[in-house]
Amino acid sequence: MSQSSVINAGDNVLPGVKNVVLVASGKGGVGKSTTAVNLALALAKDGAQVGLLDADIYGPSQGLMLGVPEGQRPRVEDQKYFVPIKALGIKSMSMSYLVDENTPMVWRGPMATGALRQILTQTRWGELDYLIVDMPPGTGDIQLTMSQTVSVAGAVIVTTPQDIALLDARKAIEMFSKVSIPVLGILENMSVHICRECGAQSHIFGSEGGVNVARQYNTELLAALPLSIEIREQVDAGKPSVAADPESEISLIYREAGRKMVEAIDNLSGEPKPRFSVHDD
Repeated sequence: MSQSSVINAGDNVLPGVKNVVLVASGKGGVGKSTTAVNLALALAKDGAQVGLLDADIYGPSQGLMLGVPEGQRPRVEDQKYFVPIKALGIKSMSMSYLVDENTPMVWRGPMATGALRQILTQTRWGELDYLIVDMPPGTGDIQLTMSQTVSVAGAVIVTTPQDIALLDARKAIEMFSKVSIPVLGILENMSVHICRECGAQSHIFGSEGGVNVARQYNTELLAALPLSIEIREQVDAGKPSVAADPESEISLIYREAGRKMVEAIDNLSGEPKPRFSVHDD
């Protein structure tokens, strides 16, 4: 297999992990976690070895989205290291695997960042081309901890076309700039609603917001996803769009977004685009 370029590997902190990618947003409710899991699955469908870390310590959701049964716990090796849970062809780790789903994380910032460091660095990820990190919304402690703990290949910013979401997306981009993490592109969710009955298109949350922000910050619009009930139903059922129907129009949008993201990483490194051998799911 031709290996992907190691432009920002996890160094000794994450041995074997070649590229760490943060999927982030300035605010909640814009579909960041749904984007993270579908991007991870898209990369795996193209043959990459992929891990997914749920870094939203207070509101972990990837266990549900990946269909991991409630109560399933990761194995522990050498009384210290978690073995990530494999689901839908990717390796995953989440705080939701360690606590009851109804248990709130009533923690101050240092406790949350300590928990993040533990599940990040004490998980035996093995050889990964990409570790996709589902970040919590905002620009706080967790974001700073990630930037200080591992080398990061770049960040994907998720937003909706709504002005208030775009305002927060800009703040997220500015924050990553301050910690020297490149933005690989913008992914816009809920860009348009298409009526099932008549086919009419409605830009409920505004239009062209994502592309305008991408242009403002000299980055790329990776994709524009519609406001679709299928995306929500599939991820709630534990089988996100790319896994549920890999050849659907929505899945192909996610898969193209993943390829554009990989291309952006390679452009930063000056290395050719990696080619992966297909592996078993």
